[in-house]
Amino acid sequence: MTAALVAGLVAGYGIAVPVGAVATYLVSLTARTSLRTGVCAALGVATADGLYALVATAGGAAVAAVLRPVLTPLRWASALVLLALAARGAVTALSQYRAHRLSTRSAPPPPSAARAFLSLLGITLLNPTTVVYFAALVLGNDADDAVRPLEQGVFVLAAFVASASWQVLVACGGALLGRALTGHRGRLATALLSSAVMTGLAVRMVA
Repeated sequence: MTAALVAGLVAGYGIAVPVGAVATYLVSLTARTSLRTGVCAALGVATADGLYALVATAGGAAVAAVLRPVLTPLRWASALVLLALAARGAVTALSQYRAHRLSTRSAPPPPSAARAFLSLLGITLLNPTTVVYFAALVLGNDADDAVRPLEQGVFVLAAFVASASWQVLVACGGALLGRALTGHRGRLATALLSSAVMTGLAVRMVA
């Protein structure tokens, strides 16, 4: 039981801690909206990690064989999603800056908590890094070594908790960033930097 708990925590933090496109978008989203929205988005990321952890523990080598052929399409789909998000963020920031519509009254309404959760859930499910990571876990499992369902559940729950704790911390950082950058130029710089990072990561995925 303890081994499954430790393995789940290691797996969850292993995929969550490296800062990539998803973390970048999470920080940007929270900075533009609110901590509540950011936390819901963070839980969407953690839910996707938990689902892949469940696949890794329950699917075995058969799931890995299914995942291999779709890694390339998932990589392209993820890159296109990131490019669309980057373009939308940059265009919105520039239009708001030029029109001086960055005040709370004239800003567009933030996404709902449910929409933020579903958006980040979908983005993370398409993230090839997450797919490859948990596919490696599947390939590393010994199909002949039976694992009890209780231990599988502990592993999945631990992976989810680890990922959720880190993603919520990232969202809190985005909220602090949003409070610090209250001026027109600060918000514009944050949005453009986020778009540039996401664009670079998208290009690197398919290069």
